[in-house]
Amino acid sequence: MLRHYFSLVKFSHTLFAMPFACIGFAYGVKASPQFEWWRLGCMLLCMVFARNAAMSFNRYADRFIDARNPRTAGREVPQGVIAPKRALAFSIANAALFVAAAAYLNPLCGFLAPVALLLILGYSYTKRFTWLCHAWLGLCLAVAPVGAYLAVAGTFAALPCWFALTVLCWTAGFDILYSLPDEEFDKKERLYSIPAAFGRRKAMRLSALWHLAAGACVVIAGVAAHSHWKYWVGAAIFIVLLVYQHVIIKPTDLRRLNAAFFTTNGIASVAFAVWVIFDMLNC
Repeated sequence: MLRHYFSLVKFSHTLFAMPFACIGFAYGVKASPQFEWWRLGCMLLCMVFARNAAMSFNRYADRFIDARNPRTAGREVPQGVIAPKRALAFSIANAALFVAAAAYLNPLCGFLAPVALLLILGYSYTKRFTWLCHAWLGLCLAVAPVGAYLAVAGTFAALPCWFALTVLCWTAGFDILYSLPDEEFDKKERLYSIPAAFGRRKAMRLSALWHLAAGACVVIAGVAAHSHWKYWVGAAIFIVLLVYQHVIIKPTDLRRLNAAFFTTNGIASVAFAVWVIFDMLNC
């Protein structure tokens, strides 16, 4: 049964935002007096609880849409592997755990936790009214580096916001690509997405523009942080892998979409985080 819940929330996709949360945390440690293991563990739990809450709620909210879409009809809730009420209960439990863990970190994190929850749970309904749903998803993940920085420093700073903008643009770009196969289904169901609104070719161009903006934010963040050569190695890997996604996907050929979506983006985020943290630690 546990594996069904891991599959429900696509736990492996935590690789997208988690490395950027670690970057935010590392910069927070650099700006604060000391490193504490319990704080790192609590921040990681916040990430897991928030994502579990968001993904399980999304599966609950979209259960009827998923059942009609051939690409998603095999998911746990439409298939009856996990009952809708259980998916909702799982979401509520994780939301409560997220708020509790955030409050344990510091009062500011506790105060902002419900705001973050409204943002990430609200995403599930955005395809019903705006093709900016991709940017909304990006904003949900962009909370990670800022929230992780707040978990340590307890105050806002400009630098984590540049990483948040990186995540926003990067996520919006790859989510547009991920939604390409659903173009006709979205039109039929009157759902909003950039491929449905503008067509496949224009959607891919808009995705490329989002990724161009993500690359620019990475550069600006590196300059603002007075980074050394290791940061720029990580930045180069990240940007090259963004470009690679657009090389292997063609408007008439989406066979390598899964490789672009998961493998490439997972490697990009992890490699970037490793090099950035090495740079800060002077390794």
